[in-house]
Amino acid sequence: MSKDFSVHVEHLTRVEGHGNIVLDVKNGKIDQLQWQVVEAPRFFEAMLRGQHYNELRPITSRICGICSIGHSLASLKATEDALGIQISEQTALLRRLAIHAENMQSHILHIGYLVAPDLLGVGSVFPLIGSKHTNTVLKIVKLHRLANEMSDLICGRTIHPIRLIVGGFSMVPTKKQLVSLKNKLQEEMTITQELATTIQSVAGAIPNFTRETEYIALSTDDEYALYDGVITSTDTGKHPEKKEYHRITNEFLVPHSTAKHTKHARESYMVGALARFNINSKQLHPSALDVAKLFGLKPINYNPYMNTIAQLVEFIHSMEDSIHLIDALLDKGIKEEKPVKAKIRASRGVGLVEVPRGLLIHDYTLNSKGYCTKANCIIPTNQNHANIQLDMEKLVPEIIDKSPKEIELMLEMLVRAYDPCISCSTHYLDVTFK
Repeated sequence: MSKDFSVHVEHLTRVEGHGNIVLDVKNGKIDQLQWQVVEAPRFFEAMLRGQHYNELRPITSRICGICSIGHSLASLKATEDALGIQISEQTALLRRLAIHAENMQSHILHIGYLVAPDLLGVGSVFPLIGSKHTNTVLKIVKLHRLANEMSDLICGRTIHPIRLIVGGFSMVPTKKQLVSLKNKLQEEMTITQELATTIQSVAGAIPNFTRETEYIALSTDDEYALYDGVITSTDTGKHPEKKEYHRITNEFLVPHSTAKHTKHARESYMVGALARFNINSKQLHPSALDVAKLFGLKPINYNPYMNTIAQLVEFIHSMEDSIHLIDALLDKGIKEEKPVKAKIRASRGVGLVEVPRGLLIHDYTLNSKGYCTKANCIIPTNQNHANIQLDMEKLVPEIIDKSPKEIELMLEMLVRAYDPCISCSTHYLDVTFK
């Protein structure tokens, strides 16, 4: 192979948003290697300023069409934290169901439509239809539909939920609907196990690459943390003061990206399914742990490509835990509840949740009339950008003797493994006036 070659991927496919991979090698040495985010900044925090607290959730749910439930929950938690609202036990259970629905929705989309083509050596999911893998695609579609139906039931629709409101729900599912959902989850469990076996049969296509890094996720002693918990690092332990999250994220700018980068104990850290698994795997349902064993996944795993497998493990857990939550709701008796009323006050609130791509933070300051005067949102993908860059810098020297096409594929697969939501992460625009 020539000592001089370039790999330039403009607008990487099978990810959300626009990101570029730029690699230039001269005389066998890396001259330039960048993960570039080129999306136009969206300034969604500015849209929140001047808005009444009841409008913050509907606006922020539009940040993302994939994580709209997660953004809604982070927004509600920040608003309720600011106003001192304590939600009911039923609301807490339903919100946990909602975040499971979104996790399932997003994870199966990523595993089945975005990553599976790489493992099966095709450019997209479409060549798999009409091939020997047709049945696998149909299973993926069926599981995706189940997650969508679950989101519809709990949140009012699949994306941009309408039933999640400050202090509670505007409408709750009936006992009959919850029983029907539970039955569907139980019925589809077999399909999920079959899909795990199918993916394991092609898991040899997952690159064997490791780079030790820091992992950050929410954790709690009570459950596999998605809806609640404290910020926890594999390097520095628990950080219970949520309003001090700036000391964890430490956002900074880089010239080749419209998205900020973050760092904590090291030059970078990773959030997402693999981070949650590395920190919280002991709280996973036994069925989910069985799938992890099938792939040899155990903490602490430093292979970012295994994030997809951690998503599969979480999918199983979300199905099992959803059944448990439905049982708890049925035992207590589902009922219509009036949302907890807010006492308007000048205050600041922070909401933390785990969304499919990792730790999501919303931070609002309200004035004495309940209007937002300041907002900050820390998106999971912008916490992963620096880690992606450093992964690339370690990976390329290890594979530099491969062909440019092979290197290109491995770099693309690396970024896709993070399941980035690129446009959500853009905050920064460098304007030079002349």
